[in-house]
Amino acid sequence: MHLCYVDEAGNGQTLDPARPDAPPVLVVGGFTVPRNHVRSLTWAFLDVKKHYRPQLRNAEQLSDVIQHEIKGADVRKNLRAGNHGWRRAAMELISSLLDMLEAHEARVLARVWIKEEGQAFDESGVYPSSVAALNETFQAQLAHEHSRGMMVLDSRTKVKNAPNVHCVTTRKYRAGGDVLRGVIESPVFGHSDTHTLLQVADLLVSSLLFPIACHAYLSDVSWNVHCDDAYAPLREQFGHRLKKLQFRYQDPSRKWRGGIVVSDRRTRQSSSLMFGAPEASRTAASIPAQPQGAHHQGPVLPGAGQLGEVREFGEGRPSAV
Repeated sequence: MHLCYVDEAGNGQTLDPARPDAPPVLVVGGFTVPRNHVRSLTWAFLDVKKHYRPQLRNAEQLSDVIQHEIKGADVRKNLRAGNHGWRRAAMELISSLLDMLEAHEARVLARVWIKEEGQAFDESGVYPSSVAALNETFQAQLAHEHSRGMMVLDSRTKVKNAPNVHCVTTRKYRAGGDVLRGVIESPVFGHSDTHTLLQVADLLVSSLLFPIACHAYLSDVSWNVHCDDAYAPLREQFGHRLKKLQFRYQDPSRKWRGGIVVSDRRTRQSSSLMFGAPEASRTAASIPAQPQGAHHQGPVLPGAGQLGEVREFGEGRPSAV
C-alpha cells in the first residue's frame, strides 16, 4: 500500500502590479510513499525538525515536536532576505528534505499553474482538476507497483474541500467503471499540525516547487516579490534530484504523463524548465549543497550536528549548537 500527501502553495489572486505580493503561480502537489516507510520517514523528519529547531530537543511531549511546524514560506523568506548563513541553512534544510524522500522511495507529483498578468485565475476550477490529475498519476503508480493507496490532502475549508473529493468520487463510481481502481477511497483531509507528513508536503511544495516555478517561468516579473533571483540556486542544485524523484508513465497513446506538470499560461514553456536552467545561465557562485550519496544510510540524515550554527527559521537569531 502507498500513501500520497498533497498540499498547495499560492492562491487565486490575480497577478497584477497593483498587488506585488500576489502569488504568480499555484502549485498543488506532494509525494507518495510506501506504507512500510511511513513510520521511518516520520521519525526522520522529526529528527530534522530538532536539528533546525534545537529547542525541540528538550520538548517534554512528542506532540510538541509534531505540532511545531517549519513552514515553507519562512524558508523562502530566508532565501530572499536572509544573510549568507540563513540562506545556507535554508539550502541545507531543502537538501535534507530531498535526502529523506530519496531514502524512503518517495515519488514527487505536482501540477504547477503559471498565471498571466491581469488575467483572472479560477482557483475553484484549477484546484479540483489538479487533484483529479494527481489521482490519475497516483493510480498509474499503484498499477505499476501492484499496490493500492489513499491520498491525504491538507484541509482548507469545507466549501473548498468538497469539490476536491467529488472530482475523484465521480470517477470511481461512474457507470462506465472505476478508472482509479488502486485508489481505495476518495481523498481524505488532514491538518498539518496532526499529520506530520503533510508538513513534509508543505516544505516540498512551498519551499522548493513554488520558488523554482516563480524563478523559472517569471524571472522577468521584477515587480512581484516572489520572482526573486535568490531562488536560482534551488533549480541549479536540486532540479536534477527533483527530476529523478518523479513517477512518469506513458499513456495508451505513448505520451509521457505524470510527475511535475507545468501549465504555463504566459509563455507556453515546457515542464522541463523546472529541472535546470540552461547551461549558459548557470553560475559558479551558487551556495553549495550538502554532499549526496549518504542518504542511502537510512532514516538518520547525514550532516546533523555538523554545522557551526543551527538556523531557526523565522524565529529570531540563530542559536549555537
